[in-house]
Amino acid sequence: MGISVNTGTSSGSRVLSTLAEINVTPLVDVMLVLLIIFMVAAPMMQQGIQVDLPKANAGTLNDVPDQLVLSVNRARQITINGNALDPGTLESRLAAISSVKPEVQVFVQADQSVPYGFVAQVMAAAKQAKITRIGLVTEPGDPRLKL
Repeated sequence: MGISVNTGTSSGSRVLSTLAEINVTPLVDVMLVLLIIFMVAAPMMQQGIQVDLPKANAGTLNDVPDQLVLSVNRARQITINGNALDPGTLESRLAAISSVKPEVQVFVQADQSVPYGFVAQVMAAAKQAKITRIGLVTEPGDPRLKL
């Protein structure tokens, strides 16, 4: 805050008044630093595996508590709800889950570059584990596309 002296009177008397201006430079500096921090931190907050889903015109999934998401990436690595599996343990893990939760739903989220035969093997492993409710996850497609 500053003080300005007004000597505009003809009698020579001085009038003191305060100068009330806000200095926005520190505010702008802090905001730019925060912007840079969020720009650097935002890409690091993305987690998970990269799966390129195929496109299809289907309804959305409702969030059901007894559901599993089997993800298959390009390298044919399988995860259950984000937890990686060792090769050859899929059927035993699914059997253990289905024995605890008999009404469990399984959604297969496979990369579109994974061969259909491998996706069919994953679905067959779920069937062998006595899971009857199996679905495929897709991204919304072009509604104008007709097959």
